[in-house]
Amino acid sequence: MFRIGNGAGFSGDRIDAPGPVVDTLIARGGPAAMFFEVLGERTVALAQLEKRRDPARGYEPMLERLLEPILEKCARHGINIVGNFGAANPAGAARAIARLAERLGLGDVRIGVVEGDDLSGDIDLAQLEVVDADAMLDQGGSAMVSANAYLSAQPMVEALRAGAQIVVTGRCGDPSLALAPLIHHYGWAEDDWASLALGSAVGHLLECGSQVTGGVYYDPGFKDIPDPANIGFPIAELSADGRMVITKADASGGVVNLQVVKEQLLYEVHDPAAYITPDVTLDFTGVSLREIGSDRVEVLGVRGKPAPERLKATVCFEGGWLGEGEISVAGPNCLARAKSIAEVLLERLRRRKLNVRPRVDLIGIASVHDDDSGTLWRAYTGPEPAEIRVRLAVAGAEHGDVDQAAREVLALLCCGPAGSGGARWRTTQRIRTQSYLVPRASVTPRVTVKPAGEWL
Repeated sequence: MFRIGNGAGFSGDRIDAPGPVVDTLIARGGPAAMFFEVLGERTVALAQLEKRRDPARGYEPMLERLLEPILEKCARHGINIVGNFGAANPAGAARAIARLAERLGLGDVRIGVVEGDDLSGDIDLAQLEVVDADAMLDQGGSAMVSANAYLSAQPMVEALRAGAQIVVTGRCGDPSLALAPLIHHYGWAEDDWASLALGSAVGHLLECGSQVTGGVYYDPGFKDIPDPANIGFPIAELSADGRMVITKADASGGVVNLQVVKEQLLYEVHDPAAYITPDVTLDFTGVSLREIGSDRVEVLGVRGKPAPERLKATVCFEGGWLGEGEISVAGPNCLARAKSIAEVLLERLRRRKLNVRPRVDLIGIASVHDDDSGTLWRAYTGPEPAEIRVRLAVAGAEHGDVDQAAREVLALLCCGPAGSGGARWRTTQRIRTQSYLVPRASVTPRVTVKPAGEWL
């Protein structure tokens, strides 16, 4: 049996989550690995912007904090680590891990780096097909920030076979991060679709961290979970005969049951009969689940079909700027005062002729379900809450106009209606994304493996 644990489901995930997973893998014994999934669709683009500011950066910013508590334990117990920590700078991530390894006295640990996902230097979008779901998106001739293909598990397998104990990659298929250690352990062939489907299903179920152990699922009073402040991260057990069990770290909160596994199984799946990954096309239509113990769910019936002929590449473009300003009003008549603030903000933007597209939300009255015109908050005459948070959001192409618009809330802190306070504002760069299909032959992964000391 091979066990694989997840240590992160997104960039900025809890840094204390990997420790209990590693401790559980060690306590249960046998061969094991850890994987970290930290790249969302826009994360690589943000990393590219960071790399422009500082060429040494552009990788997962929490990398050292994530790995420091577990690196020595994993090295000592033979638990390989795989992660898409690299983002826009896999080699930079390797150097950061090497510095950490040297500090921990692990200078001989071998680090593998997978590159080749970055296509921004030689991609011709005019020659590529847009993924159906993105066909209606209009990027308006915006400048490209990044273009990254979703690599398969095979380059990571190559690194593991070359002796890497830690494998750093950039963009790859999310399930591929879990599949790579399984291929390496069991020796599956590249066209063993049944086995690759099992391994990819493991990755799909675990890739979002605590989503499969009760996160998002729990709804107090309706779907309770124990100790949500200490929610455990997931572990999968896969035997040579294809038996797959989803469980979680020992002595942790959260839950693994039929309902939460069902939710995660269908997460981000457009077609259950053809869930496409770079390694294999999965068919979930014959899946059945069975609870076999406390926090233990067996997954049966995953089928696999050949991998797609083309790889998905996510391309990110400059999307202008987003400005946000907020201010609170409280006490009697706060609804009227909040509406007054909203109208004043919109009128100020009109008078200043700032080139922005505005929206105002009255948080606590109408925000999630309102539209950009403010139909709901203008019409609201219901019960008055004790306090309301007024949010102004503006979008525009010019940083100066957006920043000036967002700052308008500050004037209302000093000269707005009575009983207002807690004003703040910020301006951030926006990223737009669109996905394309690229021929596999146009993507050339590169694998480098060497001891930590040689990365410095």
